[in-house]
Amino acid sequence: MENTSKNKKENLIIGVGTDHAGIKLKDAIFNHLKEKGYEVINFGVDNPTPVDYPDIAIAVGEAVISKKITCGILVCGTGIGISIAANKVKGIRAALCISKNAAKLSKTHNNANILVLAGRDNVAEDPIAIVEEWLKFDFSGEERHQRRIGKITSYET
Repeated sequence: MENTSKNKKENLIIGVGTDHAGIKLKDAIFNHLKEKGYEVINFGVDNPTPVDYPDIAIAVGEAVISKKITCGILVCGTGIGISIAANKVKGIRAALCISKNAAKLSKTHNNANILVLAGRDNVAEDPIAIVEEWLKFDFSGEERHQRRIGKITSYET
């Protein structure tokens, strides 16, 4: 279900974070979202000194769960490591997306609360377009999708 509400943008607080491998893409996403009028929080990093992606992923995941931010966008070299780490936070559904369709379905079917992109291994469609697509949609709430997410949540607890 596409969210056409003008208020959605005003109510979102988006956390954006990366390890050292995704600084350029994280900065582009951060600046794009700010220009579009979103409230955005930078979870770093801002220089090429190597850092451990789990630290960033867990910080963003915990901020989503505690409702300090509405959703998150994470970047690492491939997007894989930071996805795995984020998904260890109970209640997080981080989705590595390489297309606008995957971004849409991660929201409408899987209720993803963190979008993940690759900073180095980028074989994806335009990452900014993927971000825009992901932000346009909400969870569909369809029974089959809710049932599946419920099974994941049940296993987590």
